[in-house]
Amino acid sequence: MKINLLSIIMGFWFFSCPAQKYNELALRYNSPATMWEETLPLGNGRIGMMPDGGVDSELIVLNDISMWSGSEDPAAFNPTAFDHLAEIRKLLLSGKNLDAQNLMYAHFRSGGLGSAFGQGKDAPYGCFQMLGNMHIWYSYPPDVEKTIHYERKLSLNDAVASTTFTRGDITYSREYFASHSHDVLGTRITASRKKSVSFEVCLSRAERAAISVHDDVIFMEGQLNDGYDTNRGVRYLTKLQIVNKGGTLIASDSSLRVDDADEAVILISTATDMLDKNYESTVDDLLTKAKNILFDKLKVEHINTYKNKFDRVELDLGDQDNITPTNERLANFQSHDDPAFAALYFQFGRYLMISGTNENSLPLNLQGLWANQVQTPWNGDYHLNINLQMNYWPAAVCNLSELHKPLVDFTKSLVPSGEITARKFYNADGWVAHMMTNPWKFTAPGEHASWGATNTGGAWLCSHLWEHYNFTQDKVYLRSIYPVLTGAADFFLHSMIAEPEHGWLVTAPSSSPENAFYLPGDSLPVFVCMGPTMDVQIINELFSNILLAAEILDIEDGHTAKIRKALTKLPPMQISKEGYLQEWLQDYREVEPHHRHVSHLYGLYPSNQISPEITPALAAAARETLNRRGDDGTGWSRAWKINFWSRLHDGNRAYKLLKSLLEPTVDSEVKMRSGGGTYNNLFCAHPPFQIDGNFGGTSGIAEMLIQSQNGYIELLPALPDSWVDGSFKGLCARGGAEVTIKWADKKIKWIILKASTSNTFRLKIPEYVRDIKQNDKDLDVGNGFVELEMDKGEEAKLEITFI
Repeated sequence: MKINLLSIIMGFWFFSCPAQKYNELALRYNSPATMWEETLPLGNGRIGMMPDGGVDSELIVLNDISMWSGSEDPAAFNPTAFDHLAEIRKLLLSGKNLDAQNLMYAHFRSGGLGSAFGQGKDAPYGCFQMLGNMHIWYSYPPDVEKTIHYERKLSLNDAVASTTFTRGDITYSREYFASHSHDVLGTRITASRKKSVSFEVCLSRAERAAISVHDDVIFMEGQLNDGYDTNRGVRYLTKLQIVNKGGTLIASDSSLRVDDADEAVILISTATDMLDKNYESTVDDLLTKAKNILFDKLKVEHINTYKNKFDRVELDLGDQDNITPTNERLANFQSHDDPAFAALYFQFGRYLMISGTNENSLPLNLQGLWANQVQTPWNGDYHLNINLQMNYWPAAVCNLSELHKPLVDFTKSLVPSGEITARKFYNADGWVAHMMTNPWKFTAPGEHASWGATNTGGAWLCSHLWEHYNFTQDKVYLRSIYPVLTGAADFFLHSMIAEPEHGWLVTAPSSSPENAFYLPGDSLPVFVCMGPTMDVQIINELFSNILLAAEILDIEDGHTAKIRKALTKLPPMQISKEGYLQEWLQDYREVEPHHRHVSHLYGLYPSNQISPEITPALAAAARETLNRRGDDGTGWSRAWKINFWSRLHDGNRAYKLLKSLLEPTVDSEVKMRSGGGTYNNLFCAHPPFQIDGNFGGTSGIAEMLIQSQNGYIELLPALPDSWVDGSFKGLCARGGAEVTIKWADKKIKWIILKASTSNTFRLKIPEYVRDIKQNDKDLDVGNGFVELEMDKGEEAKLEITFI
């Protein structure tokens, strides 16, 4: 009877909370946005929009994740690069890194323009671009100008944004969403008095757009530059149609006007031919279906589809403040503890992932899905020296494992290009990707070796392929990715060389992402090196994961034998005389001791090669490294450090970094080196906006609550002092488990473990636990752990008694 009563209480608590007003998850503001970084992001993983909530006029930026200029660039496979590789390696082996670097600057880089130094809009590399703008000009009764009771809101529970205000005695309302069920953008405009909705709407784009109106539908269509000024660029089509209730609809040659309607719904259907060769008929079909569905039904079906993913996870750190505007909560968070705001930010990250990509879409890019320029910063591409990977750190632990699929598929798609790059640049087998890539499968080194030489980008992507298996335990999937993993390993088996002092196998040439050092007695910065620590950690992880996969799949061949042998010849992680982890083979002096990249701590996070429990000396060196590096940095850098400190079980330091990540940033033109923070719409400020910081912050909060990288599940491993009471539902652990817990006074009260797959789960039990029961039976706690053998779908409810 006792356990049944507990179940009833827990079920009531979890399923009643979301419906209560105090637990509503929403971003809210009491004025229109004054810049794009204050607008509210909406998306369904393919298309999106960001309304600014203006009163007299409104700008809504439109997006499509496949709006990419550029095309495949055969010139990137520099045919003369390999001619210089032997000399570069010879110089590195003799300690002449600067000479090797100069040779790389001149010869060992991508052919052609590469990424055009982040200005690739009209280069073959291309650029992720905004789709366009929707402009709305509103008309109101004359002689009434004052606006009161203004509120602009984004509901994370429903993925619906709204704007409401009163003018005179009329209350105006707008609702916006990117339909997860019907794949269109919808905006409904209503008023509290009939015949009070009047506005004009048009579409625009800064370039490469033809605007026309036919049969009361606005068309915007065009073709992006393929980089060669031919007709091979991505084509797009956007259609806007209004479904009005009452009033009149008037069309001009470029706009539509509604006068005196009771209500009007603006529907937008859009697509490109990048992923859909029948994009024109797709646009027509989606628009036709949507306009024949009542808006309320369209909205409900959208919400239900969205909530299927969003509602899997709940985090309660206290009642939400649904009165104070979000920009004020953001500012107040620096000086006042607001645990519920951290929970809101965490769920905003999950919202951005669900809204920014879907199972059949492209991966989240540097800006996710959202951009307001045709030349997006850094081309809005996929940076493989942390940024793309950081986008997916929360996917599995936050119960969105299927959203790994775009990244998995994209990684597989890089293999053919990566094989050419391996052969052309290194005369090596296997496949390789360097620091950056795009939908056109760019895998060559970047055009400047100071940042473009890193050659472990593809191997880092392989860690996500393995992590997807780690959480799902899907052996069919594992077998499908095994050749991708071994292909990445082949490259290193054929391209690594022995360094002269110890005979260790190392990458050469390479770099520690974007960080420079000084050679002894020299004052010029050097980037190019052999075997930086991050490369060693990534290759170690890749080789180790392959051997684990081979054991699971019962594979033992010459391939695994080579990997097993090479694994023993990799350099160890080295601790300097000052106690920090070395970033390079030699303990060079950094040019920037507080550099934003902390790449040599890859082994701490996202990998599991450094741990306070398993490798305490390396963990201490990692702690010293972080103290030496400092807590400042760009937005994503601060987010990464939350994860580092969580892995070191320092919840208060992790929370300090979370506050640093959430430092308000109000200037969209702030330059990168001045440090990051968060904009008023909770977008991460690199600056400028870069979405990886949002996802890194979300994963950091998850790491504070649950960890499972060491072969067991550990709950509340880095709980900050201010999160005294709380609960979470649905976070996931490696091995295939969902976990739900409630804690009070920083002590776990009860746990629900649900098996997503049949497995034996090992749970670490805190020292304050006297006993732990399942169905009123004491569980054996051996050496601080409980083991639960569970079938798929089975739940284990555990009650805890404190000492």
